[in-house]
Amino acid sequence: MILYDYFRSSAAYRVRLAVELKNLKLDRRPIHLARGEQRSEEYLSRNPLGLVPALELDDGSTITQSLAIIEYLDSLYPTPRLIPDEPLLAAKSRAVSYAIACDTHPLINLRVCAYLTERFGESSADVDAWRRNWILEGLEAVERMIEPGPYCFGARPTLADVCLIPQVFSARRFLAPLQRFPKILSVDAACAKLPAFEAAQPSAQADAE
Repeated sequence: MILYDYFRSSAAYRVRLAVELKNLKLDRRPIHLARGEQRSEEYLSRNPLGLVPALELDDGSTITQSLAIIEYLDSLYPTPRLIPDEPLLAAKSRAVSYAIACDTHPLINLRVCAYLTERFGESSADVDAWRRNWILEGLEAVERMIEPGPYCFGARPTLADVCLIPQVFSARRFLAPLQRFPKILSVDAACAKLPAFEAAQPSAQADAE
């Protein structure tokens, strides 16, 4: 399998975390978003939306969208399980994941923020303020949803942790204050102790800048 990603993409970061937690060996092909490589015809043939990540399977078929990729890997390689077997915990884990991946992250991604600058002439400072607003609103909700123990929902990482940690990375990148989120910070500290989370972080990637 081949994973197309970008070191700073939080969506790709989610998939890297799942891959590392499951100790899978994948080929990795960086797609440099800031240089526009995601808009090449070759890449668009794999992911028509021109986003990362994309997972190319051995038969040549491709899966897009980080949560779809993670659920695919979780069904194929169920150890460790990222989506809990217990239905309520599975639903809670998915709810946190969707709050981040569907309701928060799309508002702060590269193409949305580039449009704010190109179409409306917003300054870099204003765009960063936009990002911080939506990051903090999303984390405010997640803080109330999770039940650390020490991870988002108990004694092992789930899909919720795999989505939360990249969002915390984005919060720090754009200088969003995190002090009012003690539960999130405790989960972040617990995850930081795991080798899989260390290996998946943006600064550890070959294409890091």
